[in-house]
Amino acid sequence: MSRSLASVVGLAVLAIACSKPVPAEKPVPTAQTPPPAPMVIEISGPHLLVTNEASGDLTVMDLATKQVTATIPLGKRPRGIVVSPDGKTAYVALSGSPAAGPGVDEKTLPPPDRAADGIGVVDLKTGTLLRVLPSGPDPERLAVTPDGKSILVTNEDAAQTSIVDVEKGAVVATVKVGGEPEGVDLRPDGKVAYITSEEDGEVFVIDVATHAVVAKFAVGPRPRSTAFAPNGREAYVTSENGGTVAVVDAKAHKVRATIKLTGEMARPMGAAASPDGKFIYVTTGRGKNLVAIDTKTHTVAWQVEVGGRPWGVAVSPDGTTVYTANGPTNEIAIVDVATKSVVARVKAGDKPWGAAVVN
Repeated sequence: MSRSLASVVGLAVLAIACSKPVPAEKPVPTAQTPPPAPMVIEISGPHLLVTNEASGDLTVMDLATKQVTATIPLGKRPRGIVVSPDGKTAYVALSGSPAAGPGVDEKTLPPPDRAADGIGVVDLKTGTLLRVLPSGPDPERLAVTPDGKSILVTNEDAAQTSIVDVEKGAVVATVKVGGEPEGVDLRPDGKVAYITSEEDGEVFVIDVATHAVVAKFAVGPRPRSTAFAPNGREAYVTSENGGTVAVVDAKAHKVRATIKLTGEMARPMGAAASPDGKFIYVTTGRGKNLVAIDTKTHTVAWQVEVGGRPWGVAVSPDGTTVYTANGPTNEIAIVDVATKSVVARVKAGDKPWGAAVVN
């Protein structure tokens, strides 16, 4: 070897020896890249599932111990969540649209990442994001039919509801509804779905079998959610900007009464029925309260302050406890129905949004 070649080789070896190894970048889990390592949750009783919009993950809390047992990476902006009828799977709406509050000029926002839109399919036994189903653009809320075969999804940016065939993993129909649809809730018999249109202040009623809009009716401004009584006879629709809850004949699809909520900044958001049908629980957003509505008298039975801007709400299977997802404070408030008080607070992820119980 010549002296010049030896010098070059020596310098190369020295450079390699002195340089620090550059660690390989770890892939960031997205809606299209499920986390590779499963973690066994071993659900041995009822659990609460809470989606965290800003941190892109799912908080899993044991209802008996009030302890978080797992945090599951999901993807961008997980919001609406529903559990399959057999309790084995959770479906989560994931959106690539940038987060924006009311009145924000959309021209100032970054473009949406449509590749991040979808329905995350979470195996609740292993804590694994199995796959992502197509959902239509900007999915916000979703509902699964009693047979577990179809998912209805509201597409906020497209003013439509998408029907997804779970087995085919495909959108099989789209239904035009009012502007900025958010809530999608099935009557207990699974035959019709109520879609709330924030922009139009109306509820669109979709026949699940035919995918046709069979009725629509006006409620208060900016309707958010619907809670059906377990017997399917009445529905309760929250209207954020009206500070009201509409009592609806769920067979005739007509408003029978309107309940005006009291309290500073009461902005009705999420809604859930007690298992016995005696109460409808409503979160009031900036009003910070959980409100219990008596379904016999259609009046507010009681309310309790739960924390900053509660949104998602869920009820324990035995009806003794209510859970709220409090976005600004990144926590779950646990309310004891008997004492009408917050008995515990549990840290969730960043900006908790939706809540569902798996029994």
